Amino acid sequence: MALKTNMLYDAALIPNIGVEVGLGRQWTASADWFFTWLSNDNSHRYWQGYGGYLALRKYLTSYVSKDDSPAVAALRGHHVGIYMLGLTYDVEWGGRGYQAAHFGFGGGVEYGYSLPIGPRLDLDFSIGLGFQDGEYKEYLPMDGEYVWQSTKKRHWWGPTKAEVTLKWRLFK
Repeated sequence: MALKTNMLYDAALIPNIGVEVGLGRQWTASADWFFTWLSNDNSHRYWQGYGGYLALRKYLTSYVSKDDSPAVAALRGHHVGIYMLGLTYDVEWGGRGYQAAHFGFGGGVEYGYSLPIGPRLDLDFSIGLGFQDGEYKEYLPMDGEYVWQSTKKRHWWGPTKAEVTLKWRLFK
């Protein structure tokens, strides 16, 4: 079992936490959650979002060091997986806002590589390709109010997940 945080989200001021649990013989399941609410009311800038991922991974090769137990070594190296995502957001930049008032959903396939950087720390690099579906509203902030402009559907195919994750293994 490992606790983890995606440092790309951390760099974007999006606090997040996750857990990855071994299911046996090089398989894991993970759940990740993120939440942020930043604003600057004087200029109506917002960066709000929350959601998460559920994933199932298969580790293909092991990165083995002399200090690794077989269980730890089985959860390092190359991995592939599938994931689902759900998120909502409200982002306003340059006088125009975009809000997904209801959860958008998606999923895809991922590839990654996990390597040790300390006795209980691993660094995991992952990329996911898939789809995201949902509805969002465009608005303009005017005179202290948010004026709806249009409602649009999002049907995105392409990159939907990127991780540079720090994992802290709870057990050796």
